[in-house]
Order: sequence, then C-alpha cells, then structure tokens
Amino acid sequence: MRSTVWRCLALTLLGLSSAMTAAAQARYKIVTASDKGTYYAIGKDLAKFVAPDADIDLEVLATSGSAANVKLMRYEPGVKLAIVQADVYQAFIDRADTGNSEAAAIIRPLRVILPLYNTEIHYIVRADSPLNYLHEIKDARINGGLVGSGAALITHTLYRMMFGGPMPEAQAGYLSNEEALVKLIGDKSVDVVVVAAGQPAPLVANMKPEAQKFIKLLKFDPSHPSSKSPLMVYAPATVRASSYPNLLSEDFTTISVGAFLVTYDYNTRGTRDYFSKLGRSICQNFERLQSEGHPKWREVSLSLPELGNGWSYYTPITRELRNCTAKPAKPKCSAEERILGLCR
Repeated sequence: MRSTVWRCLALTLLGLSSAMTAAAQARYKIVTASDKGTYYAIGKDLAKFVAPDADIDLEVLATSGSAANVKLMRYEPGVKLAIVQADVYQAFIDRADTGNSEAAAIIRPLRVILPLYNTEIHYIVRADSPLNYLHEIKDARINGGLVGSGAALITHTLYRMMFGGPMPEAQAGYLSNEEALVKLIGDKSVDVVVVAAGQPAPLVANMKPEAQKFIKLLKFDPSHPSSKSPLMVYAPATVRASSYPNLLSEDFTTISVGAFLVTYDYNTRGTRDYFSKLGRSICQNFERLQSEGHPKWREVSLSLPELGNGWSYYTPITRELRNCTAKPAKPKCSAEERILGLCR
C-alpha cells in the first residue's frame, strides 16, 4: 500500500515538473523557405542546437521565401524569427524611403540578429542548351520561383540590372523549383530555372549522376559589361564541385546574395529576456552549429559587421554576441552544477 502511494506521488511530481518545464518554454516560430532549401536547414539547426538552451520551443516553418518572410515576421502571430535575403530587405527599405507607407510599416520595426552567409544563385538549363552564361539569358523563358520568394526577386532584379529593363511577362515564370524543373526537361516550356540556396542546395545536391544528361548550371562572368551593375548589390561566388559531385567536375563562378537572421524590435521584458538567452545560446553553441549543422554555418561569423543605412541590430542579442566575442564562452552548466546553485 505504502509503495503504491509513493509511486503515485512520484508520478504526480513528475507530471508537475514536466508541466512547469513546458510552461517555462516560450513557443516561437521561424520562417525560412522551401523545406528542401538551405534556409530551412539553417532553421532546423537553430531549433535543434540553440533554442533548447534558451528555453525556446522553436517551430520551423517552410514558406515561399524572403519577401513572404518579411511580412510574416511583421504580422503573423508567433513568428519571432525569419531568414531574409539582403536584397529583399533592402528593397523594402528603398521603397519606404521613397514614401511607401506600407513598406515603411513593415520594415522599420525589424531588426537584424545576425548576418549569416552568402546564398549562391543556381541558374539551371537543359544540358543541350546553347546558353552557358548568365549574360546570355535575355530572350529565355525564366522561372524565378514562387511569388514572395527571394529567388523571384533576385531573378527579376538581376535581369533588370543586366539588360536595362524589366523581364517581359511572357518570359517570366513563377512555379516552384520542382514544377519548373519538370517543365524544363519535360515539355521544355521553361528554359532557365533559378534556385536561390546556399550550397550544397539539397534540391541540386540530391540529384543522381544521370542528371548530367539532362541539366547543367550557367556561369557568371564578373568581367562582362552586363555584370557591372549587378556587382553593386550582389557578389561573385564559387560553386564547388565538391558540393555537387554528381553534376560537376570543376568549380565555377556564379552570383550570390547575403542572408540575414532577423526579428522584430520587441520591447516587452519577457520577450527581451528570452532573446538575451537566445543570444547566449548562439554563442555557447556556435562551435556545434559549425561542426554538426549545415556546412553554410562554417561561413558565419559572430563579429557583427557594420550595417547599411536603414538596417539596425537587435540590442538584447547584440549585447550577448559582443560579450561572446570579447571573451571565451563559459562552459555549459551541468545539471549537477545547476542543482547546487553553482551556475551564473
């Protein structure tokens, strides 16, 4: 009888402990891009390696991409983090500066947590296509990705910069990458598929060796006259053969755009406290992100470089990350040390 009572008491206490732990966790969401893309993988890494030590239950959401993420970050309940392309963020700032009140309302309260890495832009064509370089695509039918995606914006922005005018509507496609690739190879109603994803982009990396018979990747020539304007916003990047061993035999140059982890300028004490813990956890788990997370984490730095006009860092996390880079990170507190009250 006594053992039964003790067993019931233990189960009750266990249940209370679990409930208290769940109550102590904040439930946040991070918006990324396609669940087959690098942004999504980065979000999963944050949820796995960083969020738990910050007492955050982080849900990773697949979306249509950066432009949609900016709006979701601003207005969707529960969305506290977003991964956004630099050119998309800047496009909202530019429109706000020209008097667009909607763009201003969306972008001005947003804050940068951390610059991430450069996202390589993959221009995919049929293997037998006469096209070999980006500056040759002027008359091609180009699929830039879903409306609201960063890939769609960069496709149209680059086209305008390279060729001096907007892409004709008859040449523009807005299908998902998967749908567009089917049409590229199938009915050939698409000539170019644009995939914006940090290498190795899962969609490309997971292709079989036989894919070489059907597709190839276009190169970017930084010395071509049409490249002068794009290089004011974007940067050349090397696509490594080791990223796509089933497709490539040598490295080549493409174009890339920066990616940023962003949030809102939260001022409530509870939310700021959770974000401070998130900043400490990024610091404490940064080596793990680089060793166990997506390879793109190896290109990320916690140095927090100066941002452009209209961009601002989020103070609670900036303070933690600057403390992190100013001195060695403290070792993670063990359960026993926490129980004994030895943690600071």
